[in-house]
Amino acid sequence: MRPRDAATLIMIREQREVLLGVRNAHHVFMPHRYVFPGGRVDAGDARVPCPVGLPDTEEEKLLQSVGAPRARALAMAAVRETFEETGLILGQPHEDPPRSRSLHWQPFFRAGFVPALDKLHYFARAITPPGMVRRFDARFFITDARYAHGRLEGNGELGDLRWVPLTEVEALPLAPITELVLGLLTQHLVPDSAKTTEAALYRELAGRELVELHWPDL
Repeated sequence: MRPRDAATLIMIREQREVLLGVRNAHHVFMPHRYVFPGGRVDAGDARVPCPVGLPDTEEEKLLQSVGAPRARALAMAAVRETFEETGLILGQPHEDPPRSRSLHWQPFFRAGFVPALDKLHYFARAITPPGMVRRFDARFFITDARYAHGRLEGNGELGDLRWVPLTEVEALPLAPITELVLGLLTQHLVPDSAKTTEAALYRELAGRELVELHWPDL
C-alpha cells in the first residue's frame, strides 16, 4: 500500500501547551488515541489561491523531498484540516479573500481570512510502517497559537479538544507517532529536558517511521 500525503499542525500555546484531540471510535486508523489536528491532502489544497507563502527557510526544507506544488499543498492541508477539526483559523484577515470551487476551502474564505502559511515551521516527516490498515506520508508543521483566530468547535472528527501542558501529555493514550514527536518537541522546548544530539537522534530513529526532523527556531 502506497502511503498517502497528509499534513499535521502542532499548535503551541505559550511554549507550554499543545492542542490535542481524541480520534473517535468510528475511525479505522488509531481510534481512541490523542493526536494533533491534521489529515490527508485534498486536491483543492494544490489549486486554491493563497497570497501568503511559506517562509523561504521552511520551503527549502520541504523541497528536499518534494516539488514546490506539493510542498505548498502540504502546508495548505495542515491549515485546512486544523480549521475543519478544531474551528481555529491560522489565517490573516483579508478584505477580499479568494473565491474557490473547493468545497473544503469555501468556509475558510467566507470567514474573511487567507491561510497564514508564513507562520508555519516545518518540523518532521513520518511514514506509517508497512502492514498498517492505513499508511500516510505525513509532514508535521508547528505554529504559535497566538496567530490563530476563532474558538474550539470542530467538526466532530476529534473529540475532547484541549490544550495539554507538555509536562502532562504522557498521561494520555497517545498515537505512537504523536508520542514520539511530542517527546522530541519537549526536548526542544522544556529547559530541563536532555537534548539529543543530531547523530544520536538519527541512530535512535533508524528503522522507525520518523524519517525527517528539523529543529524549529521558536
